[in-house]
Amino acid sequence: MSLSTVSALSPLDGRYASKLAALRPLMSEQGYMHRRVQVEVAWFIALSDAGFAEFKPLTGGARKYLMGLVANFSEADARAIKEIEKTTNHDVKAVEYWIKSKFEARPELESAAEFVHFACTSEDINNTSHALQIKAARENVILPALDGLLGTLRTMAHDFAAVPMLARTHGQTASPTTVGKEIANVAVRLSKAREKIAGVQLLGKMNGAVGNYNAHLSAWPDFDWEAFSAKVVETPTPLGLGLTFQPYSTQIEPHDYMAELFDALARANTILVDFARDVWGYISLGYFKQRLKKGEIGSSTMPHKVNPIDFENAEGNLGLSNALLRHLSEKLPISRWQRDLTDSTVLRNLGVAFGYATLAYASLATGLSKLELNEERLAADLDASWEVLAEPIQTVMRRYGVQGAYEQLKEATRGKTVSAEALHALINGLPVPQDEKDRLLAMTPGSYIGKAAELARRL
Repeated sequence: MSLSTVSALSPLDGRYASKLAALRPLMSEQGYMHRRVQVEVAWFIALSDAGFAEFKPLTGGARKYLMGLVANFSEADARAIKEIEKTTNHDVKAVEYWIKSKFEARPELESAAEFVHFACTSEDINNTSHALQIKAARENVILPALDGLLGTLRTMAHDFAAVPMLARTHGQTASPTTVGKEIANVAVRLSKAREKIAGVQLLGKMNGAVGNYNAHLSAWPDFDWEAFSAKVVETPTPLGLGLTFQPYSTQIEPHDYMAELFDALARANTILVDFARDVWGYISLGYFKQRLKKGEIGSSTMPHKVNPIDFENAEGNLGLSNALLRHLSEKLPISRWQRDLTDSTVLRNLGVAFGYATLAYASLATGLSKLELNEERLAADLDASWEVLAEPIQTVMRRYGVQGAYEQLKEATRGKTVSAEALHALINGLPVPQDEKDRLLAMTPGSYIGKAAELARRL
């Protein structure tokens, strides 16, 4: 069976392949190989500038050629590396051999070929490559998607800032809010989570087989290898890697920063699960309608249905993403002694975790774009829920020292359908100043929204 979107084992490369085009070049195995080539080339060029008599500075032409290997890395190059790996059975060594193969007929580079991967352990290349992959995915896919959602949420919060809505604490009628304020709540939470994701420093180590520069110092004992490695790791691309230097490690970078990042991303996802479920519920209540798309079918047997599939898709995929992110954050910082290989196979699923999140963000964006507010339904629910004004009435009574205010309103309203007339009769009989009675009599469920509109507009 040939691999295609209908034969792919993962839905990310099957049913949803077209929606992940931006992520695939970054987080696929080809993307991993690409970053490995980038790291090897950066290390190689830096070695040529280190002042070693045995490795003179490269000419401008050689540097341009090497940079071109990175800039023009293609699927054909990735396949060539995989072909070499069939012999080496070692993926990093296959990258090294592929780079050396590109030196043929270039005497300057051929003479310096043994400085490719010089003093490096595979994990020097792998950990920095993973960091570069994560950096690209965060900057080019994850954060832009979250920013897009935040932009939509802010617009909705402002547009619907003053549209009253019945709140439903414990699923029961409660003090009114506004649609915009409820959306603002989500936007504020998501914004904070987004900043946590953006703020995690991405680390890289280049210190050899057990983190002590053993091989490096065996070649040049008097050279400051730690400073050199830090420079390669922290110098901005293309001359360096543009990461934060990790000075202490075993054979592997400890992955604590990854756990921090994945936890932050999972927190953002959890906020969006909460939001997706709430919107699903509001659609069910009729607070939102969904714009129809010609030709779409909601049910194979019930022609009337317009299902909230985008929010359901988002919820499901956010859950899948979080399951992987939480495993990654719990597993990756744990390694037996100086290293075991369990992190290697797990790290190959970074793209899967990011992929499900990316898919979910796209579904939420699509779902939000279809929503239309049903103000008639919102108003009808409010008008049928005069009992929610028990709160302001008993609060005013308490202000004026009326004994048993809460208990009186509880007796009159708890578990009952309360009419405006009944509530007004109760207000008229209160032992409070007339101007307070007038203020309470003018109040409706739709006007009892506190600072909700102000808070929503402030976002």
